[in-house]
Amino acid sequence: MTACSGPTVASAWWLVALSAGAAAIASAGLIKIIHPYLLKHALAKPNARSSHRTPTPQGAGIAVIAATLAAAGVALAGGIEAGSSFPAVLFGATVFIAAVGFADDIKPIPVLPRLLLQAVAVGAIVLTSPCDLRLIPFIPAWIEHGLLVLAGLWFVNLVNFMDGLDWMTVVEVVPITAALAMLGLLGEFPASATLVAAALCGAMIGFAPFNRPVASIFLGDVGSLPIGLLLGWCLLQLALQQHAVAALLLPLYYLADATVTLLRRMMRREPFWVAHRSHFYQRATDNGFAVRQVVNEVFVLNLALAVLAVISILAPSPSADAVLIALGGAAVAFVMFRFSRRRGAQSTGAPI
Repeated sequence: MTACSGPTVASAWWLVALSAGAAAIASAGLIKIIHPYLLKHALAKPNARSSHRTPTPQGAGIAVIAATLAAAGVALAGGIEAGSSFPAVLFGATVFIAAVGFADDIKPIPVLPRLLLQAVAVGAIVLTSPCDLRLIPFIPAWIEHGLLVLAGLWFVNLVNFMDGLDWMTVVEVVPITAALAMLGLLGEFPASATLVAAALCGAMIGFAPFNRPVASIFLGDVGSLPIGLLLGWCLLQLALQQHAVAALLLPLYYLADATVTLLRRMMRREPFWVAHRSHFYQRATDNGFAVRQVVNEVFVLNLALAVLAVISILAPSPSADAVLIALGGAAVAFVMFRFSRRRGAQSTGAPI
């Protein structure tokens, strides 16, 4: 999921704002248009994994992704500065993985074919990289590419796994993409990635009113999978600018919750590929936390992680990076600890 570094958008802040605003309006408008159709043909019925109690239409991701690609595409096609590149493969892979998600929403695809199709989208981006930028230069390129495909596949799926609560994906994606857009304005992020991040941020803001608790519509896999692909690509562009610490800090809650949950299920010999309610944010609602409280805490946490990420870029040093990672890890661990215990257990010390 690599791409060339390119010019920044520091001198074209208005274009970043316009991309975000246009995507927000387009996303909200498209959701209104397709909502009646989804209500008839794409209802998500409650199951053992669900956090909702009544059948709710899914598929708002169609509008979010369409708005994101349209807004970013128009801005990129116009060209910001000489040397700007249009990430055509990214756009194609995003449409492809959205189609896979849509098919899975309509009729579930078996695990192995689903992963292989997702790997095609991730691999297309990795293997068509036009640059020699490397994250791990001391290992062969083919090994790094293989690791990037696996990491990208995991990131795409963890975003999908974490999209199990009203507003959860909104409170994750908006702070991350807003921080990336700001870094682009500061000259620390490539132009193409900045516009993609800004457009995705705007599209998610347009989706937010429809997904606030209690949600009237869900993203569906047609939204969560391509959002994971776009977000993972943007974070990798940040890492390729020698900002690996920031790229780790921004999605740290999602990474920690999904990875720890997966490892716990594997250690317990549970069928980890089957839908479940073991994520920390899901356990929180089972432990007496209101949905709004869960998403509010995750939002505040992500804002804090975004601040730490920006600090790591503006004041770079190995010692500062270590402190920032420790602070970010401690904040994430604290929130996950709270979510894993029943309301009131913090004061009594009673375990769940």
